[in-house]
Amino acid sequence: MKMQTGNLIVVFFTLVHLLHCSFSDLSQDREALLRLRSSVGGKIHLWNVTASSPCKWNGVSCENNRVTVLRLPGKSLAGELPTGIFSNLTELRTLSLRLNALTGKLPSDLASCKSLRNLYLQGNKFSGEIPEFLPFLHDLVRLNLASNNFSGQIPASFSNLTRLRTLYLENNQLSGSIPVGLNLPDLSQFNVSNNLLKGSIPAKLQSFHDTSFLGNSLLCGKPLVACSGAISIPAKPIVVEGDNNSMNKKKKKLSGGAIAGIAIGSVLGLVLIVLVLLFLCRKKSTKKTSSIDIAAISKEVEMPGEKSVGEVQTGGYSAISAAAAAAMSGSNNGKGVETIGASEKKLIFFGNQAKVFDLEDLLRASAEVLGKGTFGTAYKAVLEMGTVVAVKRLRDVNISENEFREKIEAVGTMDHENLVPLRAYYYSRDEKLLVHDYMPMGSLSALLHGNKGAGRTPLNWDLRWSIALGAARGVDYLHSQGPNVSHGNIKSSNVLLSKSYEARVSDFGLVHLVGPSSAPNRVAGYRAPEVTD
Repeated sequence: MKMQTGNLIVVFFTLVHLLHCSFSDLSQDREALLRLRSSVGGKIHLWNVTASSPCKWNGVSCENNRVTVLRLPGKSLAGELPTGIFSNLTELRTLSLRLNALTGKLPSDLASCKSLRNLYLQGNKFSGEIPEFLPFLHDLVRLNLASNNFSGQIPASFSNLTRLRTLYLENNQLSGSIPVGLNLPDLSQFNVSNNLLKGSIPAKLQSFHDTSFLGNSLLCGKPLVACSGAISIPAKPIVVEGDNNSMNKKKKKLSGGAIAGIAIGSVLGLVLIVLVLLFLCRKKSTKKTSSIDIAAISKEVEMPGEKSVGEVQTGGYSAISAAAAAAMSGSNNGKGVETIGASEKKLIFFGNQAKVFDLEDLLRASAEVLGKGTFGTAYKAVLEMGTVVAVKRLRDVNISENEFREKIEAVGTMDHENLVPLRAYYYSRDEKLLVHDYMPMGSLSALLHGNKGAGRTPLNWDLRWSIALGAARGVDYLHSQGPNVSHGNIKSSNVLLSKSYEARVSDFGLVHLVGPSSAPNRVAGYRAPEVTD
């Protein structure tokens, strides 16, 4: 009996100790967040600091009484991050401070966050060399340091990040060469454009598009221009001494044959060129007569998925902006429609991200219709520079520019790995365009139902489970942003997939642009009671 009593006492004190440690750790996390708040200011001053737990603060998520997610994108944070904050936030798995005005070097105690998987610091003013501790955060999956002032070389130790899928370093001042040993087996997103890099592109990275390397004038090799050292120089012919006469005879004989060959080849080449030109002229004239205008597009039957229906061109401008192009040319039919001049109307990008294209580039892009959805038509736009984006042309959005800007900027601040990020928007009285990242694998709906043939490869259950869980995390993040934030149109065609089949929820926040009166009648997906009521 005494032994049982003693065991119970030991268990009791063990539980008390564990609870004390748990609340003690959360208290340290809270103090660290308060220090961050006092150091960089911004909109996190709106945190309810009277609450004992920080887990309900905007942008903060917890698990097991520890802060695991800190998302503060576009919160007007400014100044340097002091050392000593992250040494307490050791359970962080996601840290997003993108699109702020943070300066200085990254604090060294960020190395204490050994569980960090996602680090988004793009669109700030961080400077100095890339910290040596970053390549030793072995759990990193996504690392985005783009659009800062980082200098120095790309650490060769990045090869330690064997789980890394995303590495964005563009729009910095990085110099030197790309490490030859940079071999990341799972890397699917990579960009070092607009730096000061030089030398040849390593073979392991040559499969990426040239836009991942542009803006480095001294960088060469596939997919850019070939390096000068890679040009092969033909060997000189070997001349055997004492046989000059026979060589001269052969040379004279060869010269005569070469002249005859050149003459015949020139005639045949001229005839071939004429035939090709005639063929191209006929094909071009045929293409002009069969061009599809925007009126034909507007008559497309609304589909539940995002089914591709081919490339569409309208008079040299893409279909996504035919009306905008007409307004720019001044053809308003005398109705007083506002002119969309380049100086008056332009693409509005979110935060401090690099503006690698403008409205003129978008107007000139070739566009492929991805499908018609609840709120408009989606297009794949291929810009002249090779950049590929997805553009949604909204319809039936009849709100003022100020109201549109207020609502769409709220959508633009949403930052989660399971959401399709909104990059930019365009507003005029007649045209509303949203620019997103292009998802190459299409929608979940198309993947599940698009191919009914015998060669169809169905999704395995592990992949289905992973996609469902990712979509749920994206929706959960939306709900964590406040009581008035919801999706309002959840369906499989609004779950897009990255190259690695990671779920990205799209069309979030659009239900608020059309107003509560018309949205419920148009939405075909799931509608939560807080939306319909």
